Amino acid sequence: MRFEKAVPVQWLAEFTGAKLIGDEAHMATGINEIHKVVAGDISFVDFEKYYDKCLNSAATVIIINKEVACPAGKTLLVCDDPFTAYVKIVKHFRAFEPLNKNVSDSAVIGDGTQLQPGVVVGNHVKIGKNCLIHGNVVIYDHCVIGDNVIIHANTVIGADAFYFKRRKERVAQYDKLESCGRVIIEDNVEIGACCTIDKGVSGDTIIGMGTKFDNHIHIGHGAVIGKNCLFAAQVGVGGKAIIEDEVILWGQVGVSKDLTIGKGAIVYAQSGVAQTIEGGKVYFGSPVEDAKTKMKELNWVKRIPEIWEKLTKQS
Repeated sequence: MRFEKAVPVQWLAEFTGAKLIGDEAHMATGINEIHKVVAGDISFVDFEKYYDKCLNSAATVIIINKEVACPAGKTLLVCDDPFTAYVKIVKHFRAFEPLNKNVSDSAVIGDGTQLQPGVVVGNHVKIGKNCLIHGNVVIYDHCVIGDNVIIHANTVIGADAFYFKRRKERVAQYDKLESCGRVIIEDNVEIGACCTIDKGVSGDTIIGMGTKFDNHIHIGHGAVIGKNCLFAAQVGVGGKAIIEDEVILWGQVGVSKDLTIGKGAIVYAQSGVAQTIEGGKVYFGSPVEDAKTKMKELNWVKRIPEIWEKLTKQS
């Protein structure tokens, strides 16, 4: 998330109750997760094994739960609970805005776009030209829809990320990491009925130009889907996955988080993608393998009773 105005790090320290270490003159220009940070961003880290990754990232301001040597050109905000401090900042700069009508007055809707009955368009949403949004679609605040986009009935664009921190010492064990990201849907995309596309925690979930989704598809927070992809019904993509251009995922394919599917890959129905796979190949199985190799294995599995019977007779 970008701030409307740059924020002094001294104000951030006072606001979060943190101890400021390092450059006191910095101005924060946004807030982001570690995998999305750019110069000027605030990020946080609360596990020691991730300290180096965060301290050596592009982030300018780092909320951390231990005093450590401050890298040159950075500012540390040291506090007991960086997660809670991060959430407090998010809530301050992107506070919840109630919606009192189906289409917010702050939404911008392009010429020729049609909204069918029951559509809800949130605050600060931008929808391009010549789109068709079918009944009961809900588009959450700050989402961006390109030109010539079709979204079918009952789809939800921009719901919160599924991201929680477990607190074992509490009765209510899960603290929510508040989402302040967006969903961006590029031109000429078609989204089927009853799909759900979650916003990024602090960055953007992106659906690339020309991509087509069937019904009942879920895209997790911060995922980036490339151009001209084709997803069949009940595909599920985990948070922060990267699906490159022209990938085809057939029905009920499950894609884990934090991985990449290379350009032009095809994954057959009911397969599970658990780790990064190369583009330009056809895959099947759970976890996926080369489809031809997997089919040969299955043919041999089917022959096990026949082989067992022969071995038994020989003995």
